[in-house]
Amino acid sequence: MSKLHIKTGDTVVLLTGDAKDRKKSGKVLQVSPKEGKVIVEGLNKVKKHVKPKKAGDPSGIIETESAIYACKVQLVCPKCGKATRVGTKIYEDGKKDRVCKKCGETF
Repeated sequence: MSKLHIKTGDTVVLLTGDAKDRKKSGKVLQVSPKEGKVIVEGLNKVKKHVKPKKAGDPSGIIETESAIYACKVQLVCPKCGKATRVGTKIYEDGKKDRVCKKCGETF
């Protein structure tokens, strides 16, 4: 896959899914550019059946976040608070910054 527009720690909003999950937002916990997926806090919850690894460890059903394709989430601008596309601004010294397409604020 190509480079992703999302980084760890960004706040994103879910664009797809059923009515109860769509437009929910959360913080990105992990990014996998090779697969083109992200793990978002509080979204795409799955239940896992866990066996105890050694004596005394808890077992049972735990709920954890699963990966989502990065194309299904959109970055939320910290200034205007809206879901927005990401642009790039290149300075004279060659440094790049991510920019909000709606208000022009840097991330």
